[in-house]
Amino acid sequence: MIPKRFRPAAIAALTVALVSGSMLAYSASAGSGPAAADRATTDTFARMADDVLSQRTQALVEDQAGKQGSGQGATKTRMSAQLKKDEDAGLQSLRTRKARLAELGEAYTGADTRVVVDRATVTGGKATVQVTEQTTLTYKKLRGDEPETTDIGTRYELTLTSKRGGGWELVSIKSQDSGPVAVNEPVPAKVNTVKDDGKQYPDGTPASTKYPAAPKPKAKTGGAYDYTAMAKYAEKHWKNYNPAYRKFNGAGGDCTNFISQALKAGGWQNVPGSTSDYRNWWYDGTRQSDSWVGTNEWAWFTLSNQRAANLANVYQTDVGDIVQVDFNKDGSKDHSMMVTYRSSAGMPYLTYHSTNTYRKSLASIIASYPDATYFAYRT
Repeated sequence: MIPKRFRPAAIAALTVALVSGSMLAYSASAGSGPAAADRATTDTFARMADDVLSQRTQALVEDQAGKQGSGQGATKTRMSAQLKKDEDAGLQSLRTRKARLAELGEAYTGADTRVVVDRATVTGGKATVQVTEQTTLTYKKLRGDEPETTDIGTRYELTLTSKRGGGWELVSIKSQDSGPVAVNEPVPAKVNTVKDDGKQYPDGTPASTKYPAAPKPKAKTGGAYDYTAMAKYAEKHWKNYNPAYRKFNGAGGDCTNFISQALKAGGWQNVPGSTSDYRNWWYDGTRQSDSWVGTNEWAWFTLSNQRAANLANVYQTDVGDIVQVDFNKDGSKDHSMMVTYRSSAGMPYLTYHSTNTYRKSLASIIASYPDATYFAYRT
């Protein structure tokens, strides 16, 4: 994901105990510079993050009667008034997303959210905490051949303040990943808009998102490309990155670098040449073409070299095919994903980096971003 016109691009033994009201000590005196929080304080931050993120996840899960209930208990995490308002609105948006998914024949019967604190520092009664959330949602077997689960890994930064009388108050929780929101993450109210430079490129044709669509199956093996190998690669490295390749998790994200790796694993061959010419596509260990890592450059390369063609409907994608999204409809594609599983009922499931995600249904992406522009590529 490169959102600009250049576009190269458990808690161990953590219980689900909730936060006590006591103020825990940290290894810095008031007024000193940033210092690592002590173990007890770090555990408190972990429980707070686990509480809030688990509440989000449970908003997507059916209640025990199998109804599309709220799935929500009351959080015990102390929040600022603004954050409480934002979280309440976010939970409502997740319940709406659950209803959209139900209309498309998708539901979740269970969930497991775990949080690891990567770093926590305290300065003068204010804390900054980086955490990684790992969530597994279990698909309800409505059609019978859904995957067992969808899995996500998301990084967040939390800010907190200590309160008079003891305890911590959560002030903000912000995703640090550049891809589409996780299935249990509310969509931000505003998305940055990047102006198109007006130049003519082989941008391709947007795909319909109407479900269901007339199927367009393809042979997974035996042809020029091995689509099963592509899917196996993506599902092996969605969370455990391949050390043979560099990561691009900073500005822009790793999504197109990841699909390029998977396509190469399935037989795509290099096209050598300058890094900036989108008609070239290659990676040599120290450098790569812009089309290897750039969301739009990849599309331009793919269409101009006839490596793939646009499909009329995004639900026609099959294993090894690529879905790209322009979230804010500004003419610049923002994200790339690979189909690694397709149900017999015609539902593609996507695996991708930034946010690291395994077998997320296409319906879930569209339920989160119903107004985005989608592109589908038959590789």
